[in-house]
Amino acid sequence: MNLADPVTEAAPARSRAAIRLPWPALLGSLASDDAQALDAMAQSRSVAEGAQVFSRGEPSQHLIALVDGQAACGWSQPARGLAAERIVHGPAWLLLARPFADNRHGCDAVAQTRLQLAELPVEPLRALLLRRPMLALRFVDALAREVGWLGERMHELMHKDAGARLAAWLCTQLQGRHAQDVLRLAERKRDIASQLGMTPETLSRMMRNLSERGLIAVSGYTVRVLDPGGLQGLAGV
Repeated sequence: MNLADPVTEAAPARSRAAIRLPWPALLGSLASDDAQALDAMAQSRSVAEGAQVFSRGEPSQHLIALVDGQAACGWSQPARGLAAERIVHGPAWLLLARPFADNRHGCDAVAQTRLQLAELPVEPLRALLLRRPMLALRFVDALAREVGWLGERMHELMHKDAGARLAAWLCTQLQGRHAQDVLRLAERKRDIASQLGMTPETLSRMMRNLSERGLIAVSGYTVRVLDPGGLQGLAGV
């Protein structure tokens, strides 16, 4: 786990996408002509590890799909670098709702690995969605999932204590894994803590607390779940 703060650098210019984009992972099942229309509109951008993807307050004129790689979204602080509120693993939407609602980025995003992005200019996309109602419904579904995630996060921050938030995060990270009782922590400690609304020191203390209760065992950057039912009960899932 690299604990060093990323060093930002200028991002390269956009170009027309020359890769097959993972629309099923981003929008669900699409008609072939809808997927082709999005491919024709998409602009490709590669971002180096540690580089700034976008900055808070800059113009927000593209939906951004993270095709491959890992990025952190949050607020940059002069003395501490980026305080990550969300870690995004591709393929996933890195920026979906904001360009429809505002023309400015509401947060900062930094590449934690090399990124491959696909960007959709919002105004041509609006025109396309007016002509293709089924494709518009797929975007409505994606936006609804985004709003649902934000609502769940707000509920956890307001109503769950630090231990319950950590337990819920661990349960979420283990979902869909082949080994559902073992998690290798690939994110920086301070990034995990920021996502959970706590300090790194509190995160370490909560990890020790869960270990002492026999729910998990921690060895280096590997977490083994010893009592899945107990962990889920603490998480409230």
